[in-house]
Amino acid sequence: MQIKALETFLCVAECGGFHAAARKMHVTQTAVSARIRSIEEAVGHPLFTRGAGGTNLTEFGHRFRPYAEQMVSLWAYASRELPGQNPSRVSIRLGAQLSIWDPLLVDLAISLEENFGKLLLTLNYDHDLNMIEAVGTHVLDAALTHERPRDGRIVFEELAPERLILVETPGPSVDGGETLFVDLELGEQYRQHVRAIARAAEGQAIFLGNCMMALRYLLRRGGRGYFPDYVVAQHLRSDELRPVPGAPDLMLPLYLVFHPDMSRHAQFDELLTCLNALRSAPDPGAGAGAQTRY
Repeated sequence: MQIKALETFLCVAECGGFHAAARKMHVTQTAVSARIRSIEEAVGHPLFTRGAGGTNLTEFGHRFRPYAEQMVSLWAYASRELPGQNPSRVSIRLGAQLSIWDPLLVDLAISLEENFGKLLLTLNYDHDLNMIEAVGTHVLDAALTHERPRDGRIVFEELAPERLILVETPGPSVDGGETLFVDLELGEQYRQHVRAIARAAEGQAIFLGNCMMALRYLLRRGGRGYFPDYVVAQHLRSDELRPVPGAPDLMLPLYLVFHPDMSRHAQFDELLTCLNALRSAPDPGAGAGAQTRY
């Protein structure tokens, strides 16, 4: 499968049509159709439907898109950037399935560089991408996920679970109405835990798919929601947020997955060491007797 065909697939998905993609890429529509057909023959599934409503991705096309983006991105890196890089620098591609670990992923990257020198780092924030599958197919080297892996292509380590606490803003919502509950997409265990809480909320519930976006919304709008304790720690200290009395915590599973390539097994050990040290380090802003940062 040629990279040009993948680039064409992404262009059609972005432009919403074969003709528009042909114009943008300065090729004929016949060439666009041939490239899309070559991918469909390789993967055994149609990528687009064409009708009165225009050209749309099929269900498989939606699932295929993030992988195509990764392959195009990695090819661009390998063909243009890699030859100019220092060959002694180690490359590692990290991902996180849930947006609650975006800050942790950034701090982990910094910690790795501080401990093991400069790296060629790629951090993946595409939460539509199945991280276990991405590691199994070498799209990523390692990833954090809440789902217990059952894929024989990868190895994993179960880590201490992530503690989510129910917090609220001290005052009323900005319109003086009933309490707003901010809901997140954090997997089935989270959904089961918060379902009853959301139903019992006095006011509306709003769904936001990204943790940091949801936190910003909550701070400005008012209301309550579940967040990892390390994400809201500074807001609790500044009294912008407070724990909801009597609300049960949610312990969300956390797994580090890695590909069992023996030539890179030492990297997995180093990654695990850095991650455990980072999550057990005291929060420097919390004072004596502080809780761990992660």
